[in-house]
Amino acid sequence: MDQKDVRHILQRVKDGDCTVDQAVLELKLEPFRDLGFAKIDGHRGLRQGVAEVIYGAGKTPEQIREIAASMWGAGETAVLITRMASQAAEIVGKTLPLCYYEMGQVGIVGSMPEPTGLGNIVVATGGTSDMPVAEEAALTAEVLGNRVIRLYDVGVAGLHRTLSHLEEIMSARVIVAIAGMEGALASVIGGLADCPVIAVPTSVGYGASFGGLSALLSMLNSCASGVSVVNIDNGFGAGYLASMINHIG
Repeated sequence: MDQKDVRHILQRVKDGDCTVDQAVLELKLEPFRDLGFAKIDGHRGLRQGVAEVIYGAGKTPEQIREIAASMWGAGETAVLITRMASQAAEIVGKTLPLCYYEMGQVGIVGSMPEPTGLGNIVVATGGTSDMPVAEEAALTAEVLGNRVIRLYDVGVAGLHRTLSHLEEIMSARVIVAIAGMEGALASVIGGLADCPVIAVPTSVGYGASFGGLSALLSMLNSCASGVSVVNIDNGFGAGYLASMINHIG
């Protein structure tokens, strides 16, 4: 149940198609569904505006399938599954309408919604090696109702590649800047854009990058104003936050 469902119930009460008691009952039903191994938060969409997302890592394919089937059966039109292995996708796809994106390890049961965000979200990467995290961010934003522009492999090792996309960068409503190594892309983009920049450090890089820690510290210490940072490799968190910003107002 999300805010749209609640508004529909209230409108039915207003129109006389539903009694107050019936409406109360519908609102009270199943705040969560207990599957034994998981408790699905049916009211997440009501509280936060977005339904629960399935984190696939550490779950068996059968657990993912049962959780997704429960959410799909309850009326969710697009169930997002992150960090989903291809083997799990094969099993889930046999019984549910799953679209699997291998690059970002993202599965979507249902269909992409029409964009409802106010502007464009730009997802930019320093290099091609950052694309798995970028696709997780981009697909998350798209399934949450946003138009996404992908700018891949525009890192500071060839700054002219970034500058060739000034129109997209300067017209974006939110930018997700994804980079490993020294993580300089976020500062460069932050110095060009007048919108919020969400920086995502990745675990791409040689030994001294310390699995993304070097990029994380660089992004945290950015001198560009308006840059915030999420966790290492957290494309989902960046895409989710970008969607929230793009729906404000």
